[in-house]
Amino acid sequence: MNTLQLVWKNISQQWGSTLLSIILTAFGVAILVSIYITSDTFEKQLDSNSKQVDLVVGAKGSPLQLILSALYHVDNPTGNIKLAEAEKLMENPFIEKAVPISLGDNFKGHRIIGTDTSFIGLYELQLAEGRLWNKSYEVVLGSETARKNKLKIGDQIHGAHGLAENAHVHDEHPFTIVGILKPNGSIVDNLLLSNLESVWDIHGIHHEDHDHEHAEGDGHDHGSHADHDHDHAGETAAEHAAHDHDHDHDHAGETAAEHAAHDHDHDHAGGTAAEHAAHDHDHDHDQDHSGTNTDTVVEEIVSERPRNDVFVKSIAEDITQDKGLEITAMLVKYSSPAAIGVIPKLINQSTSMQAASPALETARLFSLMGVGIDSLEILAYVIMIIAGLSVFISLYNALKDRKYDLAIMRTLGASKIKLFTLLIVEGLVITFIGGIIGLLIGHIGLYFISTQTSQSADFIQAFHIYGKEWLILLIASLIGVIASILPAIKAYNTNISTILGNK
Repeated sequence: MNTLQLVWKNISQQWGSTLLSIILTAFGVAILVSIYITSDTFEKQLDSNSKQVDLVVGAKGSPLQLILSALYHVDNPTGNIKLAEAEKLMENPFIEKAVPISLGDNFKGHRIIGTDTSFIGLYELQLAEGRLWNKSYEVVLGSETARKNKLKIGDQIHGAHGLAENAHVHDEHPFTIVGILKPNGSIVDNLLLSNLESVWDIHGIHHEDHDHEHAEGDGHDHGSHADHDHDHAGETAAEHAAHDHDHDHDHAGETAAEHAAHDHDHDHAGGTAAEHAAHDHDHDHDQDHSGTNTDTVVEEIVSERPRNDVFVKSIAEDITQDKGLEITAMLVKYSSPAAIGVIPKLINQSTSMQAASPALETARLFSLMGVGIDSLEILAYVIMIIAGLSVFISLYNALKDRKYDLAIMRTLGASKIKLFTLLIVEGLVITFIGGIIGLLIGHIGLYFISTQTSQSADFIQAFHIYGKEWLILLIASLIGVIASILPAIKAYNTNISTILGNK
């Protein structure tokens, strides 16, 4: 019977303590593998997605949220910014490239990004088949988007409103797939790319030149030198400003005459109050206070009258005016390292937008995550050390019951080295089995975690084998070997005569 057969026979005789050691080792390895794979792939994704982007410009809010939404597509945007204001950045000599992106829809969790062809150059993307879009409602797929959904050139898909997979589907606006990108190793592999006009059109946003129309009644007086307030019993007040013109207004049962000119005399009858403002003129006001307080109201209004050379902006116009086209964010690449100290400060202080640096925000993100990751790593190693102690206690206690068997083996010709090796291999086998099970648990756990996340954030390759996993398995096995050394030394020093004599 060889060494492995003897080891397996010994293990099978004490399944209780052996299973405990295996389970503890497996959990420790699973935690370490999960931490390593997640942090490693996450760091690689951060590097690959931000290596060509020096700055992200978007709406005011959390800089970290802006980076996560516009660059890594794992959060909601902070809002929209005006396209015209963002495009002014392109004129800055410190900026080499500024790529607009617009979010709003998704396809089965994969985000649909409205952009222009400069996005292709920014991420150094290449087509595997097909072509780029050249009109609205044509879309180019990332490699993972096409693979996971089994899509091909010519297929039509329907986007869902918002960034949630189960949102309202735009059945009336299908996208036609015209291209599929080669794998890039970035978040783009899980996206869908189209032009900005597609995003605007699908949400009913016009992107032609706009004629600004204002509601009637929003009158503005420019350059007039007289303001007129009229109070008519039972009628609506009308205001007119003109230079040397006469205006006659006929109302049912009443007539109101208003004139704005220099050196005119005004006669008022029937309790009507008229006020005129002119340069270097004195005005006489006849007011009728018979049973009403309308003149008091007029006086209060007149006292608040602005100067005649001040433009009075209509609130209604401010509400109805066209706000212009908007995008979600702008991805900026510097033309010079000197821009680092100039552009972010310029944007944050002189515009309604905010600038966020991917390098700074990802470093801050890792500092926030670092405490939790380090704590989990410490916990995993503690669990593995406990597993080693379990192996040690199991083997040490087993020697009490197996010392007679060891003595018989010695009498049959087994050397002290044979007994020493037997105990070392036994500890190694227990922790090795636990390590293999831990690797399986870690990968299966990561797979289920990845299926619960958004498709656009699905960057974890759960069943890909990483080189460091073998190092983790080696560490687990070494813990088993170290735990077995003391029991193996005791077996090595077995006194045959004493044990057999006592038996």
